[in-house]
Amino acid sequence: MPNPVYKHIRVTGTSTVSLEDAVNNAIGRAGSTVRQMRWFSVLETRGSIHNNQVQQWQVTIEIGFALEDESAD
Repeated sequence: MPNPVYKHIRVTGTSTVSLEDAVNNAIGRAGSTVRQMRWFSVLETRGSIHNNQVQQWQVTIEIGFALEDESAD
């Protein structure tokens, strides 16, 4: 497709390990239902605290994916 058109979705991944793991969890889960994913952008980072330590990372990302060509049917 020479001039692709993209659609965007927002998802929030979580992890008790790291920010990167939270992003990978979000992308992995989205990839189970969304095809043609091409890029992501981190929109928001936050987390929860328990006993004065990070309990969970939460990362909201925007994912861009190419709309499929109608002639591909």
